[in-house]
Amino acid sequence: MTQSVTRGAEILTRLAEGPQPISALADDFGVHRTTMYRELRSLEDAGLLRRDVRGSYRLGVRLIALAQAALDQIDLRDVARPTVDALHAQVGGTVHLAALMDNAIVYVDKRHDPRGIRLYSQVGRAVIPQCTASGKAILSELDRAGRNRILNGVTWQAFTPTTITSRRELDAQLVTVGENGWAVDDGEFESFVTCLAVPIIASHGVVGALSVTTPRDSGGTDSLLRHRPALTAAATRIGSAL
Repeated sequence: MTQSVTRGAEILTRLAEGPQPISALADDFGVHRTTMYRELRSLEDAGLLRRDVRGSYRLGVRLIALAQAALDQIDLRDVARPTVDALHAQVGGTVHLAALMDNAIVYVDKRHDPRGIRLYSQVGRAVIPQCTASGKAILSELDRAGRNRILNGVTWQAFTPTTITSRRELDAQLVTVGENGWAVDDGEFESFVTCLAVPIIASHGVVGALSVTTPRDSGGTDSLLRHRPALTAAATRIGSAL
């Protein structure tokens, strides 16, 4: 991959965090403003970003169509859609579908909590593997090499007091997750929610995870575990359909 293409991809990733002026982008990438302007202009001409009235750069509307096309090409999302709909109608909360894609775990579908609770998760966004139920459910089904690929680059940051902050602690918990067949996130990334997830396993191994998230003050993990049979049955249906 050429340096220009690599930098273009990194610029788009940076702008996914929010609009940025050219000066900030040039500083972030350690290049002259003229060089950065040429990069931005090429991406703008391609419709991949746009410049707003304040002079800052934002992601372009063409990415919407590209993102939707990418999602439509994910077999797991297409196969799981009716099951995800039925599960959400049954259990409520926020239902997530995560997919194992190469060396990352990505949210590929989501049904929102009817109470309008706003979460970090977005379709297309990477799952933080060590402190999410979906991440741990998938990791529990991988061998050590597979886990290493997913966890490469993890900084073990403590997002909340309950965040797992070491590989040793995570591996120990994954033993229990594998034995139980389900994983929980008890306020480990966002302190106000708890989440229950189960892996989705097809004939060739784990392909993703299905989860339900509710506010932590609505009963916590004990309350959420009542949905485990429905969650497990849904994941089994999806795996069989694949």
